[in-house]
Amino acid sequence: MPLSDSQLRFLKPKDKPYKVSDFEGLFVLVKPNGSKLWQFKYRINGIERLLSIGQYPDVSLAKARKAKEVARSQVAEGIDPSEAKQEAKALAREAHGNTFEKIGVAFLNKQQIEGKSKATLDKTAYHLKLANTAFGRKPITEITAPMILKCLRKVEAKGNHETAHRLRARIGSVFRYAVASGLAETDPTYALKDALIRPTRVHRAAITDPKALGALLREIDVFEGQATTRIGLQLLALTAQRPGEIRHAKWEEFDFQEKIWSLPASKMKMRRDHNVPLPDQAIALLDELRMITGNGVYLFPSLRSWQRPMSENTLNAALRRMGYSGDEMTAHGFRASFSTLANESGLWNPDAIEAALAHVERNEVRKAYNRGLYWDERVKLADWWAVYLDDMRKPA
Repeated sequence: MPLSDSQLRFLKPKDKPYKVSDFEGLFVLVKPNGSKLWQFKYRINGIERLLSIGQYPDVSLAKARKAKEVARSQVAEGIDPSEAKQEAKALAREAHGNTFEKIGVAFLNKQQIEGKSKATLDKTAYHLKLANTAFGRKPITEITAPMILKCLRKVEAKGNHETAHRLRARIGSVFRYAVASGLAETDPTYALKDALIRPTRVHRAAITDPKALGALLREIDVFEGQATTRIGLQLLALTAQRPGEIRHAKWEEFDFQEKIWSLPASKMKMRRDHNVPLPDQAIALLDELRMITGNGVYLFPSLRSWQRPMSENTLNAALRRMGYSGDEMTAHGFRASFSTLANESGLWNPDAIEAALAHVERNEVRKAYNRGLYWDERVKLADWWAVYLDDMRKPA
């Protein structure tokens, strides 16, 4: 006869364990300590087995019967309920171990192996730290779009709209890595694409008036700080390369015979090799610099260690010392100065100017064509720019 809840409540322990049957193989095992354990007896492949369902009253009579029905269906399909339960537990343990933080570490290691720049790795680590604070210990399969959005809103609330967008992209990268690794099924950040405030694009300050730029160049020439800082600014103006590429420049990258600076793809924002023609003015500065740092690895080593490049704040700090605020000029602004004035001259093909700035053409065929086609023009452009800067230096 089937059991009832009242019967279950009044079952008393005995000196030895005993069973009280419900029906269709379901029974409760009453132990001497008073615990009442649900079990289901079944046969599969001719072998009698037991499935533990749980303890009464944590597992009610109704839930025990439902679990029994599921187990009976599995047996009918040739599935052993006990083995299926153990497999589910193993998957749950594995899923619990695959936390966002753990997978984030694996993703960061992958970026290191791929040779991503230190700046990229540092940014990834920073963004992952923000995400880990919010949900790093959660299994990645349990993290939802609303959880991620809550994390992003905290960043957004501080006015850091650009950071919030970059954080969403970085979290998405970890999820896509997890999906590719079989550790997750979807990337929930895709649903948040339009949920964030779009950041206002603020262009880095740059001087594009020839007279004002000439005044700045004269200030740099008489800069009273470190000679390496002065030369760094002068080379920025001459080469129009990114400040990070100047700071991380190594002596091994320079061919003084051919007058070429060869930047490897690992250092470039667009991850493509980039060659920079060096005018005589740049060679003269490099010769001066070799007397100071030529025995080391970096052209511009840190003051604390020659094994590291100068701080990313050094060049901008020098501009501030000269009286130029961040709204007037930045180290990165020399690129805009070059681009604006070279284009306004009307002397050069705009594609050659873009190639000099290492801006990547999206069309792959045109990209390969342009890279070789404009080299001779870029050499002439570099010489013209160096002379133009010298002319601007001259007082009116």
